[in-house]
Amino acid sequence: MKLRAIILPGNGNCDIASQWYLWVKKKLEAIEIKVIVENMPDADLARKKYWLPWIKKKSKGADKIILIGHSSGAIAVLRYVENNAVEGIVLVAASHTDLGNETEKASGYFNEPWQWNKIKQNVRWIIQFASTDDPYIPIKEARFIHAKIKSEYYEYTNQKHFCLSNTIYFSGSKRMIRNSLRGDIFPQMSWLYGPVFIV
Repeated sequence: MKLRAIILPGNGNCDIASQWYLWVKKKLEAIEIKVIVENMPDADLARKKYWLPWIKKKSKGADKIILIGHSSGAIAVLRYVENNAVEGIVLVAASHTDLGNETEKASGYFNEPWQWNKIKQNVRWIIQFASTDDPYIPIKEARFIHAKIKSEYYEYTNQKHFCLSNTIYFSGSKRMIRNSLRGDIFPQMSWLYGPVFIV
């Protein structure tokens, strides 16, 4: 089984080395999951017309895909799975509106209605993280997404935008991981649940 994880960063010329992405990559690769995390094309605006084809290209050849998206990366993940089936997705600090921000408006993700039912149909499991003290994204954004897609939802009060300066806890679901991997490497996946991914 070729299992591949793709990590998508936020916009604003985010350098992957400045965040928790490489730490997650190391953890996943330790259990023989191929991980793709790169400095993205169109890194400032993170536009849909560039990022969605990039995800498609990087997904080729894998039997199962897990998408991990942070901020704008999480928005790209949601749009991608409207039309593409994947194994699971992890959403970190996601929003569903442009928040009145011109950069977000220019991204192209918010020009059409969300297809929430298609998202649910195309994904076997969804894990979502949000924090009430996020300085960029009001918590109502995350709660709305959770209500629409029935994610396994973790809400914090002190993680801000889940950036490197904060302690990041990713809790995962034993049930989701077991169903996802059909037990193939589940015993090695225990770091994905409980308070883990501590950066």
